[in-house]
Amino acid sequence: MKIAHIIPGSGGSFYCGNCLRDSKYVKALKDLGHQVIKVPMYLPLFDDAHDLNDVPVFYGAVNLYLKQRFPIFRHMPAFIENALDSKSVLQFAAHKAGSTRASGLEDMTVSMLLGEEGQQKEELERMVDWLADEAKPDVVHLSNALLLGLARRIKQRMNIPVVCSLQDEDVWVDVMEDKYRKEVWDLMSERGADVDAFISVSDYYAAEIHEKMTVEEEQMHTVHIGVDPADYLPKNIMEKEPVIGYLSRMCEENGLAVLVDAFIILRKNPEYSTVKLKITGGKTGDDLHFIKEQKHKLSNAGLDDEVYWVEEFEGEERQKFFDSVRLISVPVLNGEAFGLYMLEAMASGIPMVQPALGAFPEVIETSGGGLIYAENIPSHLADALGSLILNGEKLQSLSTAGLSGVKAHFDIHHQAKKMVVVYESVLKNT
Repeated sequence: MKIAHIIPGSGGSFYCGNCLRDSKYVKALKDLGHQVIKVPMYLPLFDDAHDLNDVPVFYGAVNLYLKQRFPIFRHMPAFIENALDSKSVLQFAAHKAGSTRASGLEDMTVSMLLGEEGQQKEELERMVDWLADEAKPDVVHLSNALLLGLARRIKQRMNIPVVCSLQDEDVWVDVMEDKYRKEVWDLMSERGADVDAFISVSDYYAAEIHEKMTVEEEQMHTVHIGVDPADYLPKNIMEKEPVIGYLSRMCEENGLAVLVDAFIILRKNPEYSTVKLKITGGKTGDDLHFIKEQKHKLSNAGLDDEVYWVEEFEGEERQKFFDSVRLISVPVLNGEAFGLYMLEAMASGIPMVQPALGAFPEVIETSGGGLIYAENIPSHLADALGSLILNGEKLQSLSTAGLSGVKAHFDIHHQAKKMVVVYESVLKNT
Protein backbone atom coordinates (compact mmCIF):
# COMPACT_ATOMS: atom_id res chain seq x y z
CA MET A 1 0.00 0.00 0.00
CA LYS A 2 1.21 3.51 -0.79
CA ILE A 3 0.20 6.24 1.64
CA ALA A 4 0.72 9.99 1.35
CA HIS A 5 0.72 11.53 4.83
CA ILE A 6 0.15 15.30 4.75
CA ILE A 7 1.75 16.83 7.84
CA PRO A 8 1.87 20.49 8.98
CA GLY A 9 5.43 21.20 10.10
CA SER A 10 6.59 23.10 13.18
CA GLY A 11 9.96 24.11 11.76
CA GLY A 12 11.68 22.29 14.62
CA SER A 13 11.42 25.29 16.96
CA PHE A 14 9.60 23.37 19.70
CA TYR A 15 8.60 19.86 20.77
CA CYS A 16 5.72 19.17 18.40
CA GLY A 17 3.82 16.09 19.58
CA ASN A 18 1.63 15.94 16.47
CA CYS A 19 4.66 16.10 14.15
CA LEU A 20 6.43 13.38 16.13
CA ARG A 21 3.27 11.26 16.19
CA ASP A 22 3.08 11.31 12.41
CA SER A 23 6.78 10.64 11.93
CA LYS A 24 6.68 7.63 14.25
CA TYR A 25 3.66 6.23 12.41
CA VAL A 26 5.38 6.73 9.07
CA LYS A 27 8.41 4.74 10.23
CA ALA A 28 6.26 1.96 11.70
CA LEU A 29 4.18 1.69 8.53
CA LYS A 30 7.38 1.42 6.50
CA ASP A 31 8.56 -1.32 8.86
CA LEU A 32 5.34 -3.18 7.99
CA GLY A 33 6.30 -3.03 4.30
CA HIS A 34 4.15 -0.09 3.16
CA GLN A 35 5.34 2.87 1.11
CA VAL A 36 4.77 6.16 2.92
CA ILE A 37 5.50 9.67 1.66
CA LYS A 38 5.62 12.55 4.14
CA VAL A 39 4.19 15.69 2.54
CA PRO A 40 5.00 18.80 4.62
CA MET A 41 2.76 21.87 4.80
CA TYR A 42 3.41 25.41 6.05
CA LEU A 43 6.80 24.78 7.70
CA PRO A 44 9.55 22.12 7.52
CA LEU A 45 8.95 19.08 9.65
CA PHE A 46 10.33 18.20 13.06
CA ASP A 47 13.87 16.82 13.43
CA ASP A 48 12.66 13.20 13.22
CA ALA A 49 11.51 13.84 9.65
CA HIS A 50 14.65 15.03 7.85
CA ASP A 51 14.19 12.81 4.80
CA LEU A 52 12.19 15.27 2.73
CA ASN A 53 14.75 16.68 0.31
CA ASP A 54 12.73 15.57 -2.71
CA VAL A 55 9.34 16.71 -1.40
CA PRO A 56 8.38 20.40 -1.53
CA VAL A 57 6.86 22.23 1.43
CA PHE A 58 3.34 23.03 0.24
CA TYR A 59 1.40 26.09 1.38
CA GLY A 60 4.62 27.75 2.58
CA ALA A 61 3.73 29.69 5.73
CA VAL A 62 5.31 32.99 4.67
CA ASN A 63 3.65 33.04 1.24
CA LEU A 64 0.38 31.87 2.74
CA TYR A 65 0.31 34.66 5.30
CA LEU A 66 1.32 37.43 2.91
CA LYS A 67 -1.20 36.43 0.24
CA GLN A 68 -4.04 36.15 2.74
CA ARG A 69 -3.36 39.49 4.47
CA PHE A 70 -2.12 41.57 1.51
CA PRO A 71 -3.75 40.83 -1.88
CA ILE A 72 -0.88 42.50 -3.77
CA PHE A 73 1.32 39.52 -2.87
CA ARG A 74 -0.98 37.19 -4.81
CA HIS A 75 0.72 38.46 -7.97
CA MET A 76 4.37 38.32 -6.89
CA PRO A 77 6.94 36.88 -9.34
CA ALA A 78 7.64 33.17 -9.14
CA PHE A 79 11.26 33.66 -8.09
CA ILE A 80 10.13 35.63 -5.01
CA GLU A 81 7.58 32.96 -4.13
CA ASN A 82 10.27 30.30 -4.42
CA ALA A 83 12.61 32.29 -2.19
CA LEU A 84 9.93 32.72 0.47
CA ASP A 85 9.23 28.97 0.33
CA SER A 86 12.88 28.03 0.89
CA LYS A 87 13.44 25.90 3.98
CA SER A 88 15.85 28.44 5.48
CA VAL A 89 13.22 31.21 5.32
CA LEU A 90 10.49 28.91 6.65
CA GLN A 91 12.65 27.72 9.55
CA PHE A 92 13.39 31.34 10.43
CA ALA A 93 9.66 32.10 10.37
CA ALA A 94 8.96 29.15 12.68
CA HIS A 95 10.85 30.88 15.50
CA LYS A 96 8.96 34.15 15.16
CA ALA A 97 5.94 35.25 17.18
CA GLY A 98 2.52 34.21 15.91
CA SER A 99 3.63 31.28 13.77
CA THR A 100 1.66 28.74 15.81
CA ARG A 101 -1.34 30.61 17.23
CA ALA A 102 -4.84 31.10 15.89
CA SER A 103 -5.17 34.77 16.87
CA GLY A 104 -4.97 36.82 13.69
CA LEU A 105 -5.23 33.74 11.48
CA GLU A 106 -8.98 33.16 11.70
CA ASP A 107 -9.67 34.25 8.11
CA MET A 108 -6.86 32.06 6.85
CA THR A 109 -8.21 29.07 8.79
CA VAL A 110 -11.62 29.57 7.21
CA SER A 111 -10.08 30.03 3.76
CA MET A 112 -8.05 26.83 4.11
CA LEU A 113 -11.17 24.87 5.06
CA LEU A 114 -12.97 26.26 2.00
CA GLY A 115 -10.42 24.43 -0.13
CA GLU A 116 -11.07 25.00 -3.82
CA GLU A 117 -13.35 27.91 -2.88
CA GLY A 118 -10.72 29.62 -0.71
CA GLN A 119 -7.88 32.06 -1.36
CA GLN A 120 -5.36 29.20 -1.54
CA LYS A 121 -7.02 27.35 -4.43
CA GLU A 122 -3.94 27.67 -6.65
CA GLU A 123 -1.74 26.09 -3.98
CA LEU A 124 -4.34 23.35 -3.53
CA GLU A 125 -4.16 22.56 -7.24
CA ARG A 126 -0.36 22.49 -7.07
CA MET A 127 -0.48 19.98 -4.22
CA VAL A 128 -3.12 17.81 -5.90
CA ASP A 129 -1.15 17.85 -9.18
CA TRP A 130 1.97 16.71 -7.31
CA LEU A 131 0.06 13.97 -5.48
CA ALA A 132 -1.53 12.72 -8.70
CA ASP A 133 1.53 12.98 -10.96
CA GLU A 134 4.45 12.33 -8.59
CA ALA A 135 3.32 10.57 -5.40
CA LYS A 136 0.45 8.46 -6.82
CA PRO A 137 -0.74 7.11 -3.42
CA ASP A 138 -3.49 4.61 -2.73
CA VAL A 139 -4.59 6.54 0.38
CA VAL A 140 -4.10 10.12 1.55
CA HIS A 141 -3.88 10.70 5.30
CA LEU A 142 -4.49 14.22 6.65
CA SER A 143 -2.72 14.99 9.93
CA ASN A 144 -5.64 16.93 11.45
CA ALA A 145 -9.13 18.23 10.73
CA LEU A 146 -7.93 21.75 9.98
CA LEU A 147 -6.74 20.29 6.65
CA LEU A 148 -10.18 19.00 5.63
CA GLY A 149 -10.38 21.62 2.88
CA LEU A 150 -7.92 19.50 0.88
CA ALA A 151 -10.06 16.36 0.81
CA ARG A 152 -12.66 17.18 -1.85
CA ARG A 153 -10.20 18.05 -4.62
CA ILE A 154 -7.99 15.07 -3.78
CA LYS A 155 -10.95 12.73 -4.13
CA GLN A 156 -12.26 14.45 -7.26
CA ARG A 157 -8.91 14.30 -9.02
CA MET A 158 -7.63 10.95 -7.79
CA ASN A 159 -10.70 8.96 -6.70
CA ILE A 160 -8.89 7.49 -3.68
CA PRO A 161 -9.79 7.33 0.02
CA VAL A 162 -8.88 10.17 2.38
CA VAL A 163 -8.56 9.61 6.13
CA CYS A 164 -8.00 12.24 8.78
CA SER A 165 -6.38 12.10 12.22
CA LEU A 166 -7.98 14.01 15.09
CA GLN A 167 -5.83 15.61 17.78
CA ASP A 168 -6.16 18.97 19.54
CA GLU A 169 -8.05 20.86 16.85
CA ASP A 170 -9.97 22.43 19.72
CA VAL A 171 -6.77 24.01 21.04
CA TRP A 172 -6.62 26.05 17.84
CA VAL A 173 -10.32 26.67 17.18
CA ASP A 174 -11.78 27.32 20.62
CA VAL A 175 -9.57 30.36 21.31
CA MET A 176 -11.14 32.16 18.34
CA GLU A 177 -13.91 34.73 18.63
CA ASP A 178 -17.39 33.21 18.78
CA LYS A 179 -18.31 33.99 15.16
CA TYR A 180 -15.15 32.36 13.83
CA ARG A 181 -15.28 29.41 16.22
CA LYS A 182 -18.76 28.38 15.09
CA GLU A 183 -17.91 28.94 11.42
CA VAL A 184 -14.78 26.80 11.65
CA TRP A 185 -16.45 23.90 13.46
CA ASP A 186 -19.35 24.05 10.98
CA LEU A 187 -16.95 24.05 8.05
CA MET A 188 -15.06 21.09 9.47
CA SER A 189 -18.35 19.21 9.79
CA GLU A 190 -19.27 20.07 6.21
CA ARG A 191 -15.87 19.17 4.78
CA GLY A 192 -15.74 16.05 6.92
CA ALA A 193 -18.27 14.57 4.53
CA ASP A 194 -15.41 14.32 2.00
CA VAL A 195 -13.42 12.03 4.31
CA ASP A 196 -13.75 8.25 4.46
CA ALA A 197 -12.58 7.78 8.06
CA PHE A 198 -11.53 9.82 11.10
CA ILE A 199 -8.87 8.46 13.45
CA SER A 200 -8.89 9.92 16.96
CA VAL A 201 -5.83 9.52 19.18
CA SER A 202 -7.95 8.74 22.26
CA ASP A 203 -11.45 7.72 23.26
CA TYR A 204 -11.68 10.95 25.23
CA TYR A 205 -11.04 13.06 22.15
CA ALA A 206 -13.38 11.02 19.94
CA ALA A 207 -16.18 11.91 22.36
CA GLU A 208 -15.10 15.57 22.33
CA ILE A 209 -15.21 15.70 18.52
CA HIS A 210 -18.70 14.19 18.47
CA GLU A 211 -19.77 17.17 20.61
CA LYS A 212 -18.25 19.70 18.21
CA MET A 213 -18.58 18.17 14.75
CA THR A 214 -21.04 16.04 12.86
CA VAL A 215 -19.23 12.74 12.37
CA GLU A 216 -21.00 9.47 11.68
CA GLU A 217 -20.27 6.74 14.22
CA GLU A 218 -19.02 4.37 11.54
CA GLN A 219 -16.53 7.03 10.38
CA MET A 220 -14.88 7.34 13.79
CA HIS A 221 -12.01 5.10 14.91
CA THR A 222 -9.65 5.34 17.88
CA VAL A 223 -6.01 4.43 17.37
CA HIS A 224 -3.79 5.51 20.23
CA ILE A 225 -0.45 7.16 19.64
CA GLY A 226 2.51 4.81 19.97
CA VAL A 227 6.27 4.71 20.39
CA ASP A 228 8.88 2.06 19.73
CA PRO A 229 10.15 0.92 23.17
CA ALA A 230 13.43 -0.07 21.51
CA ASP A 231 14.14 3.62 20.82
CA TYR A 232 14.51 4.38 24.53
CA LEU A 233 17.18 3.48 27.07
CA PRO A 234 15.63 3.39 30.56
CA LYS A 235 17.97 4.25 33.41
CA ASN A 236 17.45 3.03 36.96
CA ILE A 237 15.18 5.65 38.48
CA MET A 238 17.00 5.78 41.82
CA GLU A 239 20.41 6.28 40.22
CA LYS A 240 19.23 9.75 39.21
CA GLU A 241 19.23 12.95 41.23
CA PRO A 242 15.80 14.13 42.45
CA VAL A 243 15.00 16.24 39.38
CA ILE A 244 11.49 17.03 38.10
CA GLY A 245 11.28 17.38 34.32
CA TYR A 246 9.11 19.29 31.87
CA LEU A 247 9.09 18.32 28.17
CA SER A 248 6.86 20.37 25.90
CA ARG A 249 6.71 23.76 24.28
CA MET A 250 7.57 26.31 27.00
CA CYS A 251 4.29 28.18 26.97
CA GLU A 252 1.45 29.22 29.24
CA GLU A 253 -1.12 26.90 27.63
CA ASN A 254 1.00 23.83 28.41
CA GLY A 255 1.01 24.66 32.10
CA LEU A 256 4.64 25.61 32.61
CA ALA A 257 3.63 28.36 35.05
CA VAL A 258 1.66 25.84 37.10
CA LEU A 259 4.74 23.63 37.35
CA VAL A 260 7.05 26.55 38.21
CA ASP A 261 4.68 27.70 40.96
CA ALA A 262 4.35 24.13 42.26
CA PHE A 263 8.14 23.82 42.37
CA ILE A 264 8.43 27.06 44.35
CA ILE A 265 5.85 25.74 46.84
CA LEU A 266 7.66 22.41 47.10
CA ARG A 267 11.03 24.01 47.76
CA LYS A 268 9.65 26.02 50.68
CA ASN A 269 9.59 22.70 52.56
CA PRO A 270 13.14 21.85 53.78
CA GLU A 271 12.40 18.15 53.15
CA TYR A 272 12.66 18.87 49.42
CA SER A 273 15.79 21.05 49.53
CA THR A 274 17.64 18.75 47.11
CA VAL A 275 14.90 18.68 44.46
CA LYS A 276 15.62 20.53 41.21
CA LEU A 277 13.66 21.34 38.05
CA LYS A 278 14.71 20.80 34.43
CA ILE A 279 12.75 22.39 31.59
CA THR A 280 13.03 21.70 27.87
CA GLY A 281 10.87 21.56 24.74
CA GLY A 282 11.63 24.70 22.76
CA LYS A 283 9.67 27.89 22.16
CA THR A 284 8.46 30.43 19.61
CA GLY A 285 8.71 34.21 19.67
CA ASP A 286 5.29 34.33 21.31
CA ASP A 287 6.67 32.55 24.39
CA LEU A 288 9.63 34.80 25.20
CA HIS A 289 7.82 37.21 27.53
CA PHE A 290 6.10 34.36 29.35
CA ILE A 291 9.41 32.54 29.88
CA LYS A 292 10.99 35.73 31.18
CA GLU A 293 8.16 36.00 33.74
CA GLN A 294 8.77 32.44 34.95
CA LYS A 295 12.49 33.08 35.36
CA HIS A 296 11.71 36.26 37.31
CA LYS A 297 9.45 34.32 39.72
CA LEU A 298 12.15 31.73 40.27
CA SER A 299 14.75 34.41 40.83
CA ASN A 300 12.56 36.13 43.42
CA ALA A 301 12.24 32.78 45.20
CA GLY A 302 16.02 32.37 45.23
CA LEU A 303 15.86 29.32 42.98
CA ASP A 304 17.81 30.49 39.92
CA ASP A 305 20.49 27.85 40.43
CA GLU A 306 17.98 25.08 41.10
CA VAL A 307 16.34 25.21 37.66
CA TYR A 308 17.94 24.15 34.37
CA TRP A 309 16.59 25.57 31.09
CA VAL A 310 17.71 23.24 28.29
CA GLU A 311 17.60 24.73 24.79
CA GLU A 312 18.25 21.55 22.79
CA PHE A 313 15.58 18.86 22.92
CA GLU A 314 16.09 16.66 19.86
CA GLY A 315 17.87 13.34 19.39
CA GLU A 316 20.67 12.67 21.86
CA GLU A 317 19.79 15.76 23.89
CA ARG A 318 16.33 14.38 24.61
CA GLN A 319 17.88 11.10 25.76
CA LYS A 320 20.20 13.04 28.07
CA PHE A 321 17.15 14.81 29.46
CA PHE A 322 15.42 11.48 30.16
CA ASP A 323 18.59 10.19 31.80
CA SER A 324 18.58 13.09 34.25
CA VAL A 325 14.99 13.31 35.59
CA ARG A 326 13.04 11.12 38.02
CA LEU A 327 9.60 12.18 36.94
CA ILE A 328 7.94 14.47 34.38
CA SER A 329 4.91 16.74 34.56
CA VAL A 330 3.35 18.77 31.75
CA PRO A 331 0.25 20.23 33.48
CA VAL A 332 -1.54 21.46 30.33
CA LEU A 333 -4.13 23.97 31.51
CA ASN A 334 -7.12 22.40 29.78
CA GLY A 335 -5.74 18.93 29.16
CA GLU A 336 -5.22 17.62 25.65
CA ALA A 337 -6.13 14.81 23.29
CA PHE A 338 -3.14 12.69 24.25
CA GLY A 339 0.43 13.94 24.89
CA LEU A 340 3.20 11.96 23.18
CA TYR A 341 5.70 13.08 25.82
CA MET A 342 3.85 10.78 28.26
CA LEU A 343 4.77 7.71 26.23
CA GLU A 344 8.33 8.91 25.65
CA ALA A 345 8.73 9.42 29.40
CA MET A 346 7.23 6.07 30.41
CA ALA A 347 9.21 4.23 27.71
CA SER A 348 12.26 5.76 29.42
CA GLY A 349 11.12 4.43 32.79
CA ILE A 350 9.99 7.85 34.04
CA PRO A 351 6.62 8.22 35.81
CA MET A 352 4.23 11.00 34.78
CA VAL A 353 2.33 13.35 37.10
CA GLN A 354 -0.62 14.83 35.22
CA PRO A 355 -3.89 16.67 35.97
CA ALA A 356 -7.22 14.88 35.68
CA LEU A 357 -7.95 16.56 32.37
CA GLY A 358 -8.29 15.54 28.74
CA ALA A 359 -6.93 12.13 27.85
CA PHE A 360 -4.38 12.10 30.68
CA PRO A 361 -6.45 9.79 32.93
CA GLU A 362 -7.05 7.44 29.96
CA VAL A 363 -3.34 7.13 29.23
CA ILE A 364 -2.25 6.83 32.88
CA GLU A 365 -4.94 4.26 33.68
CA THR A 366 -4.08 2.17 30.61
CA SER A 367 -0.33 2.28 31.18
CA GLY A 368 -0.17 2.35 34.98
CA GLY A 369 2.89 4.60 34.70
CA GLY A 370 1.99 7.67 36.70
CA LEU A 371 -0.20 9.69 39.02
CA ILE A 372 -3.28 11.81 38.34
CA TYR A 373 -4.15 14.76 40.58
CA ALA A 374 -7.42 16.68 40.72
CA GLU A 375 -7.79 20.41 40.06
CA ASN A 376 -4.91 21.74 38.03
CA ILE A 377 -3.52 24.27 40.49
CA PRO A 378 0.05 24.65 41.83
CA SER A 379 -0.70 23.50 45.39
CA HIS A 380 -2.27 20.24 44.21
CA LEU A 381 0.56 19.59 41.78
CA ALA A 382 3.10 20.32 44.53
CA ASP A 383 1.41 17.73 46.76
CA ALA A 384 1.49 15.13 43.98
CA LEU A 385 5.13 15.82 43.14
CA GLY A 386 6.09 15.76 46.82
CA SER A 387 4.40 12.39 47.34
CA LEU A 388 6.58 10.82 44.68
CA ILE A 389 9.90 12.55 44.03
CA LEU A 390 11.72 11.13 47.10
CA ASN A 391 9.72 7.91 47.44
CA GLY A 392 12.05 5.30 45.91
CA GLU A 393 9.67 2.37 46.28
CA LYS A 394 6.76 4.20 44.67
CA LEU A 395 8.92 5.63 41.90
CA GLN A 396 10.30 2.20 41.06
CA SER A 397 6.84 0.66 41.03
CA LEU A 398 5.46 3.29 38.65
CA SER A 399 8.59 3.15 36.50
CA THR A 400 8.23 -0.62 36.05
CA ALA A 401 4.50 -0.35 35.39
CA GLY A 402 5.00 2.38 32.81
CA LEU A 403 7.61 0.39 30.92
CA SER A 404 5.31 -2.63 30.81
CA GLY A 405 2.27 -0.53 29.97
CA VAL A 406 3.89 1.13 26.98
CA LYS A 407 5.04 -2.22 25.59
CA ALA A 408 1.63 -3.81 26.11
CA HIS A 409 -0.66 -0.98 24.97
CA PHE A 410 1.27 1.73 23.12
CA ASP A 411 3.83 -0.07 20.97
CA ILE A 412 3.86 1.85 17.68
CA HIS A 413 4.04 -1.34 15.60
CA HIS A 414 0.81 -2.66 17.16
CA GLN A 415 -0.86 0.72 16.67
CA ALA A 416 0.34 0.91 13.06
CA LYS A 417 -1.34 -2.43 12.35
CA LYS A 418 -4.59 -0.94 13.64
CA MET A 419 -4.07 2.01 11.31
CA VAL A 420 -3.59 -0.36 8.37
CA VAL A 421 -6.91 -2.03 9.20
CA VAL A 422 -8.58 1.37 8.80
CA TYR A 423 -6.81 1.98 5.50
CA GLU A 424 -7.82 -1.43 4.19
CA SER A 425 -11.45 -0.89 5.18
CA VAL A 426 -11.74 2.40 3.31
CA LEU A 427 -9.94 0.98 0.26
CA LYS A 428 -12.35 -1.93 0.26
CA ASN A 429 -15.31 0.47 0.21
CA THR A 430 -13.95 2.73 -2.53
